[in-house]
Formats: sequence, C-alpha cells, structure tokens
Amino acid sequence: MRLHTTTAFSLSALAILALAGCSHGSAASSGPMSSMTAPVHSDGESAPALAPLSSTALAKLLLDENDLGGDYTRMPQRPAADDDVAVVGCPALAKLGDAATGSSLAFPRKAKASFTYAGGSNSELAEELYSDTAAKLSKGIGEVFDAMVSCPTYQVVSGSTVVNVGTQVTAAPDLGDEQWSQLLTYSIGGQRSVVKQTAIRIGNVLLLVSGAPGLVDANLAKALNKAEAAL
Repeated sequence: MRLHTTTAFSLSALAILALAGCSHGSAASSGPMSSMTAPVHSDGESAPALAPLSSTALAKLLLDENDLGGDYTRMPQRPAADDDVAVVGCPALAKLGDAATGSSLAFPRKAKASFTYAGGSNSELAEELYSDTAAKLSKGIGEVFDAMVSCPTYQVVSGSTVVNVGTQVTAAPDLGDEQWSQLLTYSIGGQRSVVKQTAIRIGNVLLLVSGAPGLVDANLAKALNKAEAAL
C-alpha cells in the first residue's frame, strides 16, 4: 500500500490536516503566536468581524496549475475510505474522535485541492482552505495540532493496515495572524514518507498546506497571497 502524502493528515487528524492526506499548536510550540484581539480603528472602536467565506468563494482562492506551473498536475479528490480508522498510542488524538481521523477539519465552509509534482518521487502537495470566525478557527486547528504533537509516535490503523506515525514540531514562518507547523513521518510496509504541514490563519480564513517539505516551503507564500486577496 502506497501512503499518499495528501492523505496522511486525514489518517491522523485532518484526514491528518488533511493528509492524514497536521503544524504546531500553542500547548506544545515555541513559535510565534499572535493575540486574538480584534483590530481597532483610530477612534478606539473594534472593527466588526468579517463574515465567513462560502465554500464556493474559498474554492476560487485555491492554487491551480496556472499558479504552480506546468510541472504540477491536479489530482482528482479521492473518495472517503470505507474502513474504520483508529488512532493507537496517542490518547489525546483518540479523544478527538472523528476530528482526528476524518478527511478534513470540522468546519462547514471549506475547499481543497491536491497536486502531484513531476520533479520527484515524494511529490504530492495539498492545499486546504477553511473559513469561520477567527476564534473558532484558532481553537479548532489548535486542538488538533496540539494533540498530534503531544505524541512523538503513534499508530493509525485502517482495516488491516497499520501506519507508524512520528511527529516533530518545526518553526512556522512569521506570516498571517497565527501559525502552526510540523513534520510527520509515516512508515508502512518498509516505505517511509516525510510530510510537512503548515497552517496559517489570516483573519477568518485558515490555510493549510501539506506535502513534501520542499514543495510546501516553495508554495506556501503563493497560497497565502492568493487567499489574502479575498480579505
């Protein structure tokens, strides 16, 4: 069984963020974290909160082949797996239930795209966008990432398949309002795959980019710039 990096987050937390085809949360991270205060006008009044974007609006903000270049090919969305998925060896993740084993985060307004890159064997990239209030986005993604990094190693069991997972917090770029980042190592059947997951919250939009570490680093700013265009 080949472990697709764009489904790794889903296996453990995002459908582990998505991949599971998760970044660092406040409880286990040392990276920058902004306060949750609302922007203030010059007259001293807080700015009104922005309404969440629809799934249709989010889909228009996803990266596409024109943004990424000719070496990237968009992948069809895979159907949800029929097998039950369970987390073993990480009580914090198991406690999250579906939030730890689903194919996406539990926000109703969302959009996702996955790509393959022709430049290497470890060559998948996934982008997810979610929209809700800033407080709900921060709490939701923070709980998932904190749970994931609380266990250096654990297993994800799907049917007869057992995936060994290792997690390591990494420094997130100082972008947006809040940031999380982590490296995930998946081992199955003698194969090993390293996935990077970086999440950035900008206002009422949460961006999650997952995949080969080099591809995530190369395309994170592009994804953020495109998402910010709607804010």
